[in-house]
Amino acid sequence: MKIIYLDNAATTPVAPEVMEAMKPFFSERFGNASSLHFLGKQAKEALEKSRGKIMKKVNAKEHKLVFTSGGTESNNLALKGTAFANKDKGKHIITTKIEHDCVLNACKWLEKQGFEVTYLSVDREGFVDLNELEESIRKDTILVSIIHGNNEIGTIQDLKEIGKICQEHEVYFHTDACQSFTKVPIDLKKEHIDLLTINSHKIYGPKGVGGLFIRNGIKIDPLSHGGGHEFGLRSGTENVSGIVGFAKATEVIKDKDIKHMTKLRNMLIKGVLEIEDAWLNGPREKRLCNNTNFSFRYIEGEALMLYLDVKGIAASTGSACSSKSLEPSHVLTAIGLKPEDAHGSLRLTLGKDSTEDEIKYTIEVLKQSVDSLRKISPFGNK
Repeated sequence: MKIIYLDNAATTPVAPEVMEAMKPFFSERFGNASSLHFLGKQAKEALEKSRGKIMKKVNAKEHKLVFTSGGTESNNLALKGTAFANKDKGKHIITTKIEHDCVLNACKWLEKQGFEVTYLSVDREGFVDLNELEESIRKDTILVSIIHGNNEIGTIQDLKEIGKICQEHEVYFHTDACQSFTKVPIDLKKEHIDLLTINSHKIYGPKGVGGLFIRNGIKIDPLSHGGGHEFGLRSGTENVSGIVGFAKATEVIKDKDIKHMTKLRNMLIKGVLEIEDAWLNGPREKRLCNNTNFSFRYIEGEALMLYLDVKGIAASTGSACSSKSLEPSHVLTAIGLKPEDAHGSLRLTLGKDSTEDEIKYTIEVLKQSVDSLRKISPFGNK
């Protein structure tokens, strides 16, 4: 049975060209980038070339790029590292109720260490109120962390306006751009972004590689200590093969792919909304090109996902990092959904190789599956 993969927000397959770029660094060019001999210099050169390539994607002339193990580590370094290094200025942090779990859990941990955190509300489509953001900034606020493209409902925040507010109040601005990187243009200078989180496996690169852009001059305490790798902020032997793959992956998604995914996304939304008592979570516009998230009344999202799985369709009920939880999605409850409606959600995220035939098949299977589940649903007989 052919698998129709519609869970690209969870991870993407490694592109063939990325695998080819990585291969030499597993066996032929395997040196440690810290070694002084020929193989070490070879690895160091590849590492720095990759760093430069990634930096150009976001106009990072005023930043350094620290390589990490992925988005979670980058977000933790941004929040915890900035908080502890700047606690002489203040102990107040601002974030939102729809951040990735790693940001929310890092903030909860910081609260236990004596920091104060304000969690901004969002509207029905997941957008932050800029007036509320500005009013929440205090004299002791040191950092604002707001996700760029939401991993569950696809909402794209206005980085330029958020960055402008933070700059005017002399507060650091961090954004998690793991879902939006290479799909939405990002300019660190024009959008006044101080810290930016990215990762590799959402853009057809290998797992276990990520990065944190840090504006020059910002004080950050490292989370781990060792030999002083990565500007002294992330000690440990660099994953050269992964970093080379990461840099190559930044070239994979082209403008034509973004247009293709946007077309299929709109086609999917139109077809699914023909189902009675179904709705789209998140905005129609200012949405990630590959993201859809629907709720279906009277059924459980987990049951619907399993129905699709039997038919060869890979989907998700929410964030891959929290899909095993019995609690309703914190993102969906934050935009105003009742717990029972949040439980009836389904996330379908497209890839550059998704096809119209796959989307047509998915819509048809969804209609049949929703109808079958509602007939046996204890919540209502449709």
